[in-house]
Amino acid sequence: MSVLPQIRIPATYLRGGTSKGVFFRLEDLPASAQQPGVARDRLLQRVIGSPDPYAKHTDGMGGATSSTSKCVIISPSSQPDHDVDYLYGQVSIDTDFVDWSGNCGNLSTGAGAFALHAGYVDAARVPHNGICVVRIWQANINKTILAHVPVSNGQVQETGNFELDGVTFPAAEIVLEFIDPADEGEGEGGGAMFPTGNLVDALEVPDVGTLQATMITAGIPTVFVNAADIGYTGAELQPAINEDKAALVKLEAIRVAGALRMGLIKTPEEALKRQHTPKVAFVAPAADYVSSSGKQIKTGDIDLNVRAMSMGKLHHAMMGTASVAIATAAAVPGTLVNLAAGGGERDAVRFGHPSGTLRVGAAVALVEGQWTVTKAVMSRSARILMEGWVRVPGDSF
Repeated sequence: MSVLPQIRIPATYLRGGTSKGVFFRLEDLPASAQQPGVARDRLLQRVIGSPDPYAKHTDGMGGATSSTSKCVIISPSSQPDHDVDYLYGQVSIDTDFVDWSGNCGNLSTGAGAFALHAGYVDAARVPHNGICVVRIWQANINKTILAHVPVSNGQVQETGNFELDGVTFPAAEIVLEFIDPADEGEGEGGGAMFPTGNLVDALEVPDVGTLQATMITAGIPTVFVNAADIGYTGAELQPAINEDKAALVKLEAIRVAGALRMGLIKTPEEALKRQHTPKVAFVAPAADYVSSSGKQIKTGDIDLNVRAMSMGKLHHAMMGTASVAIATAAAVPGTLVNLAAGGGERDAVRFGHPSGTLRVGAAVALVEGQWTVTKAVMSRSARILMEGWVRVPGDSF
């Protein structure tokens, strides 16, 4: 029996926001994986340790959660006035596919920091001390992200006192601006931010019933429903959902119905290969609860509570892209998110999630009868955890 040796690929293991992933420079990948296709998918799956029927990722770099089963490819930008192209792959844990359908807002923070670490930003634009604005082209969804990365003594500043609920230790603050974050490519609404043309729809969900729903494409396609309509308070933590098989089935049914209504898929079966998008989130008015870390969250600390599903499980905090969707929907009077937050006009929202709270801003406008969003802003942090090489068997891709 012939045995191929393992190959070494330069890589960086990096936390961005409440996620972490394996980052690669495009030019460091094997030639067959430098282009989209089966070889690239197989390589990233083997790096993460997927598909894993045990759902543990023991034989890979993944953490067996949607927040830690991620890979990023960074390269010099193909677009004018941008520094890097950022391509994100959500690697399924126990099934055989990589989802390229959306962005990871949390790892967008890491993309900005990594661009500087890797030397992709023109040295003339990098201050010795100060803030460097890294211009990122998000290649999955063709959008611009501006990462305001702190620099100290010519290097990315990673340590600091910025605290982010869902991350154990403080770090340096990185401000992200998502420019024109509404999706323009899919849905029956011809690229509208609300693809059905409505702020609230009656969404028919097989075996669940008809639910009020706000469906929006800002940040990432998201289906919002009222927590009370599906039997929840909006203050749930992960065990209440993830250990309840009936709840997971119900929430996936809502996701599939929303994907169909938004025009993201044509048949329910397509949802199996599109787990990353759309997201499903349930909202409720602000209420006291205790976060997963034991932190007491008071009604007066937040505008509303939101819980969101990611890759079939309740997220431990909140996805960055879903945070953009939350802030945008909250800014539009009449959506379920806006109503849960108390209604009216607003340019920022602070919401409660399982790990604590998060404040996100959004600038919206009504233009020729359609709502648009020009940008959303939030703060995250990023830190390199390990750098060197990953090793994969030579016959794995």
